[in-house]
Amino acid sequence: MFPAPPVGFPRNDSVRRTCHVAATLRQQPEARIGRGLGPHPLTPPPSTLEHYVTLLTTWPESGPETVVRRTADPAEIAAALAPLGVRYEQWPVRDDIPADADSDAVFAAYRAEMDRLTGEEGFATVDVVALHPDDDDPGFAEKAKAAREKFLEEHTHDDDDEVRFFVAGSGIFYLHVAGEVHAVLCERGDLLGVPKGTTHWFDMGTRPAFTAIRFFHEEDGWIGTFTGSRIARRFPDFDTITAGDAA
Repeated sequence: MFPAPPVGFPRNDSVRRTCHVAATLRQQPEARIGRGLGPHPLTPPPSTLEHYVTLLTTWPESGPETVVRRTADPAEIAAALAPLGVRYEQWPVRDDIPADADSDAVFAAYRAEMDRLTGEEGFATVDVVALHPDDDDPGFAEKAKAAREKFLEEHTHDDDDEVRFFVAGSGIFYLHVAGEVHAVLCERGDLLGVPKGTTHWFDMGTRPAFTAIRFFHEEDGWIGTFTGSRIARRFPDFDTITAGDAA
């Protein structure tokens, strides 16, 4: 869940650059393509990133005291999410992407996968969003806090699916569907597609570190409708789950 750009998220080229999915969208004249913002380094050196195992944890919506499902098997994750209309798949991890890769390099590395997905889903706009620790920026902690808090409350998207591919880093999508909460810890190489109208929230952790490709059907990008529920506060957050402390 990455706004384009939201209040509290860094408004600069290191955060967002939109690309044209030219090969596919030439066949879709009605689609409107976003405008590029110029190249900028997005992907940090691998040594600066924590690597976790992709994980699905499911609890009753009443709380996390009972674990309904906990699996790190990609096939099991995809099978569990499919009945919810959620798309989960893994793309190749491109270890050859340079540490200082700009968005053009990210697009080039994943062009085949992007074109395939865009052809299947009819996306109009694709962009890259990134947020990584910057100890040289005295304002980073506040930026990270504001960005994280933006998405910690339950919300929906009325007009578009939420489709994200993790090029680097990680984050957790929490899907509140049919009386259960599904926490999907996404790691680099993971693609998750959440259907519009699905109640959910997202946690990037207290020290965000991720680069992701976003796919949109609508040119307006990320627009959230918050439900007003405080359910997110009852469940283990990103830091707890990645520390292995969630039951």
